[in-house]
Amino acid sequence: MAKKRGGRHLSFSSRLREHLGVKPTKAVLVSHSVAIYDRPNLHLAIEKLKTLHGVSYELQGILTNDHYEEPSLAKFALPSADRRFLAGPVEFHDVALADGKRLACVRRAIYWITTPAAPLAMLVTEPRHEYPPHLTVEIMGATRDAAHDFGLMLLKLIAEAPAFRGHVLSLEMDCHRQPTVQFHRLPKIGRDEIILPADVVQRLDRQTMGMVHHAARLRQAQRHLKRGLLLHGPPGTGKTLSAMYLASQMKDRTVMILTGGGVSSIETCGRLARALAPVTIILEDVDLIGTQREQQSVGANALLFELLNQMDGLSEDADVLFVLTTNRPDELEPALAARPGRIDQAIEIPLPDADCRRRLLSLYGKGIELRLTDPESVIARSEGGSAAFIRELLRRATIMAVEREPKAKGAIVVTDADMDAAFHDLVVVGGQLTQTLLGTPFQETQA
Repeated sequence: MAKKRGGRHLSFSSRLREHLGVKPTKAVLVSHSVAIYDRPNLHLAIEKLKTLHGVSYELQGILTNDHYEEPSLAKFALPSADRRFLAGPVEFHDVALADGKRLACVRRAIYWITTPAAPLAMLVTEPRHEYPPHLTVEIMGATRDAAHDFGLMLLKLIAEAPAFRGHVLSLEMDCHRQPTVQFHRLPKIGRDEIILPADVVQRLDRQTMGMVHHAARLRQAQRHLKRGLLLHGPPGTGKTLSAMYLASQMKDRTVMILTGGGVSSIETCGRLARALAPVTIILEDVDLIGTQREQQSVGANALLFELLNQMDGLSEDADVLFVLTTNRPDELEPALAARPGRIDQAIEIPLPDADCRRRLLSLYGKGIELRLTDPESVIARSEGGSAAFIRELLRRATIMAVEREPKAKGAIVVTDADMDAAFHDLVVVGGQLTQTLLGTPFQETQA
């Protein structure tokens, strides 16, 4: 509610004069632009000021008689504004946070602020008719130092991005080509679910979790923590699953996922990474922006160069891990594949050997009863198949079993006949396209 004097509400210009202790037209105004995706960080930063810096405030909403006229503290300083702007309810915007939480953030209001140094007025608005969309924060004080110092303090707290820290998020582009943040939950992937040769898993762990575990000693020895890991191999071998495994195993890190249209947010991703470290950044199918120049557009190369710039622009002691995946390492730009300081190690995620196929059969056979006379024949028959193929093979055989015994009770029993039918359905009937989609270069004679 607006402050009253003698039973009536004070106008904005009168309250500015009374609150700041100077004539409003003689006060100093400092303005800042805040990205829309930082709305919850702005709100949390203001709340944090109350606890860290002894700040208190009163909120007051604003109504305007003209939909096209935006409020501003400069306008409020003039008595003529009293006819165009009225005190009203505070406007909030509900924002989604991690873990299904919501936060009601101030969208448009005046903060009448009291600080140990000086009184201030702060206006938060979301201009309706400006492009690109953004939030405007105006701070008015009796002196330039008072308004300027408070603004810097606020921006520093916003840059810490408390709404994002420690969570899994992706950056997408909205209809205005502006970054937006989406929150996700990663599945908990244990080491027993990563069916790879032991030496491959060891290298994965050493380059990622090993460096996290020994971060303090490495810093003391002046060894850099910023690193890039390139996972490459045929489709369907588990590159994405391996990246998700690394992210889920390294707790207390912010995870940023770039895929699809989000790759154009690489600059924003780099800025957030500097603020949120320790961070793991996962960029899937990097070949889509990193192929040879003659095969792609200027825009795609610009994204590649921006990625390299962001990787190179981080300080050496920044605990930022880039995990890139690709099906086509040979087509990557040499600068991305070989430049020291960007990609430190390339690890091939191979097609599963016989031992891995055996473990995959056991892993994906959970929940059903595999009643096979010769499981080793399935292992031999699936040679050259990807992990994705074996997973789909078990799923397809389960469907065949259900169709064969639609009224059966209890666990689903998968027999040799079901496996034969699943092989035939995938390899022969499915044709080359199905094999390609599953990352499996079988020949029809295999079935």
